[in-house]
Amino acid sequence: MRMTRRELLVGAGAGALGVLLVSCFPEPAPTPTTTRTPSPLPTTAVPAPAASLRSTWASDPFSRGAVSYTRIGVQGGVRDQLAAPVEDRVFFAGEATDVDAPGTILGAIRSGGSVAMRVRAAAEPGERIAVIGAGLAGAAVAAKLKDADLEVTVFEARDTVGGRTPSRSDDAWGMPVQLGGWLLPALAEGEDPAREELDLPETADLPSALWRTPEADLEAVDDAPLAAAITAAATGPTDVSLAEALTAAGADLEDPSLAALLTYLATTAGADADALSSWFPPALPSAARRAVIGDFEELIREQLSDAQLTLSSPVTRIAYDDAGVSLRLGTGESTSFDRVVVTAPLGVLQNERIEFSPPLPFAHRGAINALGMGHIESIWLRYDEPFWDTEATLWHLAGGDDDQPVRTWINLQPVTGDSILVGILGGTAAEKFAELDERDALVAALTSLSPFLPSETD
Repeated sequence: MRMTRRELLVGAGAGALGVLLVSCFPEPAPTPTTTRTPSPLPTTAVPAPAASLRSTWASDPFSRGAVSYTRIGVQGGVRDQLAAPVEDRVFFAGEATDVDAPGTILGAIRSGGSVAMRVRAAAEPGERIAVIGAGLAGAAVAAKLKDADLEVTVFEARDTVGGRTPSRSDDAWGMPVQLGGWLLPALAEGEDPAREELDLPETADLPSALWRTPEADLEAVDDAPLAAAITAAATGPTDVSLAEALTAAGADLEDPSLAALLTYLATTAGADADALSSWFPPALPSAARRAVIGDFEELIREQLSDAQLTLSSPVTRIAYDDAGVSLRLGTGESTSFDRVVVTAPLGVLQNERIEFSPPLPFAHRGAINALGMGHIESIWLRYDEPFWDTEATLWHLAGGDDDQPVRTWINLQPVTGDSILVGILGGTAAEKFAELDERDALVAALTSLSPFLPSETD
């Protein structure tokens, strides 16, 4: 059930702490993460698309980045520290709290299910539970609590649900445009695609890869050297970066094939090899991938159907004690609950967009500051007719010029029938790409596609 913020606050009753909370944080204005195709464009070898959309997670005030990653020297238990409840009043969920699959769709969903179990164990029948964030983790919490005798209210800062997995539906595209998390590892042989922990919309396999330099095609790049370097670094006395681990193993970081592999890794990890821990590395990207081509928003709204949902309602302050929790919204209004589940992204917590009173325990503050918030951006291009002549679904560019920043592309035509290309960037390249204005970002994307034009001899 959806209710307005005013209706919620009128019925909220007295604050749990019995005091008026004062917030110095003004209400952030929700901003879209999409931009449309600019016009006119300079002439490029690659034709201009009929339409384009792009993400800008790096500057989005409600995310401040795309995914969490483990910095060099940070111990693996730090995510468990962040996930620990605070006095059984404040709970945390989201991909940053999942030890086994941080920075992934699976990690977000699983964290929501785990924290829901903790809330059910701590709560008494009839309690009022607040969930901050209507993304995958928040929706998973609400779905797992729907059979409990609890009143669940979900606060979302944006004007729509989805969080970092937004689906933008538009008939002109032929499918929902996924501007956040939407890619998963390919399923292993015999693995059930509908396993319970992946309660997802429709997915499609991206089975084939094309590795190319500006001059010619390459053999598929093997990740064995990277895996071997990680194994060797695990025996070292101190944690080092993946880049250092590769150098110590004799790898040449300037080799175009290895550089392309590390660029591909950044599109899933959110950070470059010189920033990633070798002791707690991200999962290596698989040669084949799986893509969500269904509507995340539809699924999330279904999971939230038994909760009260309030949109455009950023929470700026959380006060808690042994009597309950009081939330202050960006408008200055406050309301009370028995417990709260915070699914806000790590970047929001690091930027102190939510104030805690009293301050969170040292272990939680330490965990928030120890983890890194990485950057992944994407740009979607729709064509009336394809200009490319390959059926490969994953394209990788090795070598090339600095004005070709988008090195990983997904060709959706073989799996959807629509002439759609999706460029993905990670790490520093993604952060810089997000800073470009609409026109320059599109020009950079088209320039990056030039090595994939059919050759004159084809």
